[in-house]
Amino acid sequence: MINTLIALILILGLWSLWGFFGSRVEQLDYKVVKEMDGYEIREYPAHIVAQTTVKGSYGESMSEGFSIVAGYIFGGNTKKESIPMTAPVVAQKSDENSESIPMTAPVIATPEGDSQIISFSMPRSYTMETLPIPNDPRVEIVMIPLKKYAVMKFSWYRSEARVKKMQEKLLSALNRDGVVTQGNTAYAGYNAPWTPPWMTRNEVLVEIIN
Repeated sequence: MINTLIALILILGLWSLWGFFGSRVEQLDYKVVKEMDGYEIREYPAHIVAQTTVKGSYGESMSEGFSIVAGYIFGGNTKKESIPMTAPVVAQKSDENSESIPMTAPVIATPEGDSQIISFSMPRSYTMETLPIPNDPRVEIVMIPLKKYAVMKFSWYRSEARVKKMQEKLLSALNRDGVVTQGNTAYAGYNAPWTPPWMTRNEVLVEIIN
């Protein structure tokens, strides 16, 4: 019994170390403008994203979109250059009436058949001029202007039901506080898939009107 307990502690410890070092990547800058009851108001500076638009359920669009954009940063470009991974990866339901996409780059819960935009923020060392051109025409390089978002954090697993519940919770809090939003609510994930659930950082966010 004692040996089993020691082995379990060792496994959990090694898993935690693996998750810690696997998630140490460059993160998108932001400034917390105001701490609210249950969420934050943040300002994100202008930044560049590599994005793709896919159709399908939560799991399908997440998997396909991640694979497409990952192909670009792992050398699928004109320079055959490997671009460092960053965090978060963001997914948001595509809005055909919108001219721009909020934030950077995994995941929003939407009905099957809807389009979602999956995007990765590009490292700060790159500019629109220095980023290599994607080989895959489904990948776009886009400059996102400075924007403000309401953001709610949560940990553990990011199931479709849980993401949707947190999005509804955020919108309810914003309605309570009289905060006006625009665009669709998005999901942002900061950790690799193998990260222990107690170490994960997940967020739901939506752009707000000043």
